[in-house]
Amino acid sequence: MSKMIQNTVKPVQNKRSYRVREFIVTVLNGTSLGIVITLIPSALVSQLLLLFAGNPVAAKVAFMTTLIQSTLPLVAGFAVGQIFKLSPIDSGSIALAIFVSSGVVTQTKSGMIIGGTGVILNILLVAIIATALVKLTENLFGHLKMLLQPLVVLMIAGGIGLATLDPLRQVQMVIGMTVAYATDLTPIVLGAVLGGVFAFLIVSPLSSVGIAMAINLTGIGSGAANAGIVVASFTLAAMGAQVNPLGGTLAHFIGSPKIQMANMLTKPKLFIPTTIGAMIMGVVATLFGVKGTPASAGFGFSGLIGPLTAFTLSDGSVSAIFSILTTFVVLPVILAFFLKWLFMTRFKLIKPDDLKLTLQ
Repeated sequence: MSKMIQNTVKPVQNKRSYRVREFIVTVLNGTSLGIVITLIPSALVSQLLLLFAGNPVAAKVAFMTTLIQSTLPLVAGFAVGQIFKLSPIDSGSIALAIFVSSGVVTQTKSGMIIGGTGVILNILLVAIIATALVKLTENLFGHLKMLLQPLVVLMIAGGIGLATLDPLRQVQMVIGMTVAYATDLTPIVLGAVLGGVFAFLIVSPLSSVGIAMAINLTGIGSGAANAGIVVASFTLAAMGAQVNPLGGTLAHFIGSPKIQMANMLTKPKLFIPTTIGAMIMGVVATLFGVKGTPASAGFGFSGLIGPLTAFTLSDGSVSAIFSILTTFVVLPVILAFFLKWLFMTRFKLIKPDDLKLTLQ
């Protein structure tokens, strides 16, 4: 009899844990979609606009593409709601709770300042809490839903988010300080470590750009970090090309590989090929003397910020151009397809569906 009870309880527990996992993955997917929608426009045109400095039209485009980056919390909230097929009121409630606790708004004596994309760790946490709260109270308020739902979700989920904002911001700073220790290593080891670390950061809930800026990562350290991100982007794009649309495949390196955040966090084996490739390219970038700045270190190939910054910091010689093209295009593409063959065809550790995007 006890065995029958145990056998009944176990499937129920497994089903419940699966639902929790599915819920978190869906929230991650919605947040990833928000990141892609708000960050890709700037990545696509930022370097191009530098050619039209002083042009009023270019200035307006730069204003628009920069401003929308700060709407990441709002867009992520609506994206989560859309994927869950929630009503506009529910989606809007989630978006508001995430926005107020994301860190994009700073209060001053004279008013409020909007800037940056917020603390993504906190955005994810509040997205999970707000969405769970909306699901629990979806039919609770009846005809008063329009009045009460946004307020309740804002006060509870947004309030929790405001309380966790500073601690999670500190977590990001501590991680940044830990990464900073890598800059004291010998050049070759430095390149391998920074390449691998930033390939991890770019697909995690942490901000690779924020950490690079916080530790003032410059010179060959910045170049190695960018090289690691580039090969991770190409590797993920190549491995998922079979199951993802062309736009989604290109978004990995033209935009951001953070589009794969949900898959990476739920299938840690995907970090194996990206980390191997990133460490190799980190060493290559160091040997070639490819450089970068704190502002370019976390972008990789996105918007051509990494390669163009490396070119700006070089002497402009033919050998420098060769090194930059080899580091940011030739070797990452070759290595990406080799890693795809190694882990998908040879070892069969990874399947195309492991990288399928659910953001279309």
